[in-house]
Amino acid sequence: MALEYPEDLKYLDTHEYIRLEGEIATIGISAFAVDQLGDIVFLELPEVGATLEKGEAFGTVESVKAVEDLKAPVTGTVIERNDAIVESPENLAEDAYGAGWLLKVRVADSSEANEALSVEEYRKMVEGE
Repeated sequence: MALEYPEDLKYLDTHEYIRLEGEIATIGISAFAVDQLGDIVFLELPEVGATLEKGEAFGTVESVKAVEDLKAPVTGTVIERNDAIVESPENLAEDAYGAGWLLKVRVADSSEANEALSVEEYRKMVEGE
């Protein structure tokens, strides 16, 4: 199965993605990461109101294979958390870029998102080109 990498997203080399709309960033993990992790059994995310620091861990994703830290692509304040995905983390595999988003964050400096990888750069990294 070919994995998707939406063009409107920016990616981290740690497999988080960011969709920036004005000063609101939607953060999730890429379909590649979900595929590599296998069956996701637990997701730990910060509460609304928490502050994320770019590059710092903000939660964990746990699968039957591994526990991985989630890294913040930008600095900002959590304004919404996807509780539906926390309750049913296995659903990440079905729609990582839509219903599988993790957090919505009001970013402190939207230019931080420019440091993330483009879809082309990310695809090359994960497909080993």
